[in-house]
Amino acid sequence: MEPHPADKVAALADVFRLMGDGNRLRVLLLVRDEPRPVGEIATTTGLSPSLVSHHLRLLRAGRLVRAQRRGKQVFYALDDAHVRCVLNDMVDHMDEDEVVALHLGRVAG
Repeated sequence: MEPHPADKVAALADVFRLMGDGNRLRVLLLVRDEPRPVGEIATTTGLSPSLVSHHLRLLRAGRLVRAQRRGKQVFYALDDAHVRCVLNDMVDHMDEDEVVALHLGRVAG
């Protein structure tokens, strides 16, 4: 297998860095299934609308979310199926670890 060029590795690291912030990850998970406006994201996450907007700006720059205007509001959703797959796979992975840990705890205890 050929190594990836350094610039692609750096770009990928930047995407993971964006996703590695807890607040941004919460935003991504919130818009995973349906588009949502900033106000709803702010209310659900408990973050201020200005902080949510800041995170969304970064996530848009990283091509993780897209914006769609509906009347006076802008709704945000995951950019594409690739981002959704990464999030879903990692959520599934974490759920699997919990199941395994629970099972091992029962076996060991």
